[in-house]
Amino acid sequence: MKNKNDLTPVREIFDRILHLKDTMAEIGLDAIFLTHKPDIFYFSGTAQDAWLYVPVDDDPLLFVKRYLPRARLETGIRHVVPIDSVTRIPDRIKDFYSVPARSIGLAFDVVPVRDFEFFRTLFASAVFEDATPLIMACRRIKSDWEISRMESAASLSRDTFAFICENMVPGESEIAFCGRIEAFARANGHSGKLLVRHYRAEGFAHHLLSGSSGGLGGALDSPLSGAGTCSAYPFGAGHKLIQKNEPVLMDLGTMVNGYHMDETRMLVMGKMPAQARDAGQAAIDILHHVKEIMVPGTPVGQVFAAAMDRARKLGLGAHFLGLPDLKSRFIGHGIGLELVEEPILARGRQTELAPGMVFAVEPKFIFQDKFAAGIESVIHVTAQGSRFLSLTENRMFAL
Repeated sequence: MKNKNDLTPVREIFDRILHLKDTMAEIGLDAIFLTHKPDIFYFSGTAQDAWLYVPVDDDPLLFVKRYLPRARLETGIRHVVPIDSVTRIPDRIKDFYSVPARSIGLAFDVVPVRDFEFFRTLFASAVFEDATPLIMACRRIKSDWEISRMESAASLSRDTFAFICENMVPGESEIAFCGRIEAFARANGHSGKLLVRHYRAEGFAHHLLSGSSGGLGGALDSPLSGAGTCSAYPFGAGHKLIQKNEPVLMDLGTMVNGYHMDETRMLVMGKMPAQARDAGQAAIDILHHVKEIMVPGTPVGQVFAAAMDRARKLGLGAHFLGLPDLKSRFIGHGIGLELVEEPILARGRQTELAPGMVFAVEPKFIFQDKFAAGIESVIHVTAQGSRFLSLTENRMFAL
């Protein structure tokens, strides 16, 4: 049986649907058809094999292929309709609503072309429009209940860092130690997988870069890449042995009850080299500096510009956010049901910060072929300003 504390409250579902309908009404969209599981979960409370249809002026329908008993237990949607095939959905919609939708929103950013063409034949009388901005506008503002879920993930992330500090030993490979970290995290509630929205993105939970492996550029859309285990998976922890007196950068992705936490800390077994120590302290300085301007009304591009300016003033601009020809154009990203969500704290963007937004902020440096330095913490924008949602101390750890 499900623990009641694991279920999304019906009031949450009602408020989210109401918000979505308000945004639909503003642009004259008749309905939205949700096919992406994190979106379906957000608006229905279940991640069973299902589709969610939301008309602007009537109750939503949750179409469940499998597994109906669990979907009914988990969802806050009143009308749950069993189906044996997605092809049955248009007929079931006709059973509930007398007027067919002329315009239907789809999340164009995640619906494959083949599925899109299939849906066009399925809903032949409707025109499809991109509903991604509407969906993400709802999801980017976290409720108090969602914040409490993210605090649970932050608690496990803090405990995982404590495990790392107590169990890291010299001579063990990066990937082997990550296996032990994963076993601890999974035993304490980590879902095991991180959800990412873009089809070319990768979500992996334990990204350990020791010494020279932190100084490698690579394919990952991030300031840092790591060696990875092979050419087919060329990022994150690799086979290098972790040594004493070398900087170790540990980037942890944690998912608990559907919500993510993304944190990075620097560690050393022994004494941190002076250059790495100074770069790590600069990253902490930048983190606190940008937090002070992360208040409602601040454009996200201004946060990025402030971080860049601070790095230059600290004399580390050349190493900030990647190698000279691989600079990242963001200093942080929204986070919640997916590891990376809108808004992105990126250069030039004008989206204004608002209470309820949550960001993973990651000022990081790379010293080519030498080491990586940096920090990443999660910041919650509030009505009064901002606060750290992360519970792990914002410092370097000497073991």
